[in-house]
Amino acid sequence: MRHCVGLISAMVLLAGCVFGQASTSTLTATQAPVSPTIEVKASEVKPIDLKPDATGVVPPEQIRDLLRRAEEKDLENEKRLRDYTYIEREERHKLNGRGGESGEVKPGEAKKIDSRTWEILEIYGEPVARLTAKDDKTLSASEAKKEDDKIQKIIDKRKNESESDRRKRLEKEEKGREEDRKFVLEVADAFNFRLLGSEALDGRDAWVLEGEPRPGYEPKSRDARMLSKFKGRIWIDKTDAQWVKLDITAIDTISYGFVLARVHKGTHILFEQIRVNDEVWLPKQVEIHLDARVALFKAYDEDIELTFHDYRKFRTDTKVTVVGEETRE
Repeated sequence: MRHCVGLISAMVLLAGCVFGQASTSTLTATQAPVSPTIEVKASEVKPIDLKPDATGVVPPEQIRDLLRRAEEKDLENEKRLRDYTYIEREERHKLNGRGGESGEVKPGEAKKIDSRTWEILEIYGEPVARLTAKDDKTLSASEAKKEDDKIQKIIDKRKNESESDRRKRLEKEEKGREEDRKFVLEVADAFNFRLLGSEALDGRDAWVLEGEPRPGYEPKSRDARMLSKFKGRIWIDKTDAQWVKLDITAIDTISYGFVLARVHKGTHILFEQIRVNDEVWLPKQVEIHLDARVALFKAYDEDIELTFHDYRKFRTDTKVTVVGEETRE
């Protein structure tokens, strides 16, 4: 999973749930002893000093500077994440969105619960995951083999990638990052941010900002059109200029394409990060209440919880193996 700054991350997760996209691919790897992390040159960050006006609103210039610094930190985190393997668990509570006859599940109550667990590692600069459990039960031998087969195809593809294909892929990734940067900076103009104060999260002081859509704002990019459909709060670590918590709610229906998908009012996302090894901020937990419909037929009324844990460093020369085959360097 790629992690972008605050609002972008939430939007990506939301879109992924709506369209039913798989989060990542799969792999098996032999862990190796810890080695020095990839060096990332970080610019000196001064403590944040937000100065709201008489009404409590923080000027857009300050928000824009804050988001720019947060974007730089997120790019740094993405690079450092390549040194880590971790466990991601997804739990879905499928809800009953309509009333039923006596004895049926009441609206809003869980109708079905299932979970998936992955071990995640980056291979050739790409996040790849191995599905390890369904409903907290280890995969059967045949299911594990299918996972291994899918992984080996990914490994072979990247291992045999031509220089031309690699260059095109990297150019595409950089273009995506540039679009992310523009989107992040537009958030500063699309919302009125009010400083609510500060709060301690995991023993660290963070600014708490509340954002509401700015009336009459004209978005500069297509993706920014959805911003007026959300409101929420963001927590920014004062020392690191790093967003650590995001809480947003859809205040209107959001449509994707021509009746392709609709995310309904009330959809809610809570996203938290944690500082790991005193060097990098990585996902801790994501909670999503999703109320959506795809192509007017498939309805999603779910509570989704993602948890991330067991962050461990690994050597960049980690050996990748597939069950039943010799170790590949």
